[in-house]
Amino acid sequence: MKPVAVIPMNDPMGILFPHLEAVTPLLKEIFGCVFVSVTAVTQKAIPDYMAWLKNDTFFRAIYHKTELSVGEDFLTLYANAANACEPEQILHLCFIDRLAFALQNSHQAAFIQDIQQVTPEDTPLIFQRSEAAWATHPYNYQQLEQVVTQVGQWLFGKQLDFAWCHLALQAQQLRQMIPHVHRRDISLVAEFTLAGKDVIKTKEVDWLAWEDPFIFDRDPQQLKAEKEQSVEETQKRLNYVIPILQLLSAASRT
Repeated sequence: MKPVAVIPMNDPMGILFPHLEAVTPLLKEIFGCVFVSVTAVTQKAIPDYMAWLKNDTFFRAIYHKTELSVGEDFLTLYANAANACEPEQILHLCFIDRLAFALQNSHQAAFIQDIQQVTPEDTPLIFQRSEAAWATHPYNYQQLEQVVTQVGQWLFGKQLDFAWCHLALQAQQLRQMIPHVHRRDISLVAEFTLAGKDVIKTKEVDWLAWEDPFIFDRDPQQLKAEKEQSVEETQKRLNYVIPILQLLSAASRT
């Protein structure tokens, strides 16, 4: 039984859907289907891609009629996928920018092998950024997110990515985790990790290198320097790092 991908799609600028279209042939080789959610603003902005999506039965799509918070979007999508699949079906909660990057460069073979090798016994499994993958990211991204990982290790004795980019788990495991998720912003990803912290396994991978230069067709070093010097980018990271740290602190006292 092929695994299933679960991908939220918020793309009002029309940047991500071309990448989704480009990798769809490969996605069809790797996954049995893809569950997606499409925000209301995305539907209005790129109607041609909505027609394309609706015409391909490989995609199981939710089309939001009103604007939702990030957390509401994610949870609606995740619950839909969990409830539609058999209990032991392996789901990959992931993001199209990361998938598109991994499938269109030298990481492709390693990515496909890692996805295909996941068994029910391996789950829940967080694919974590390796040292080599982290080295490609802007320094402020790396340092702030690794503070979360370090605090988590101090509190729970385990090195986990609480701001994960790729989580593989069975549909029944996802159903069990969802009631423990209460945040409605991007920090909700940490609640999934907290819900499974005692049983989650991890694997460090190079294919989670920084995807933005590829997605936006920018010079990696130039873009990296811009992000490292940007107070706005640092603040953007703090906007989810601080709530995640608060979640970890609260969970350690229960």
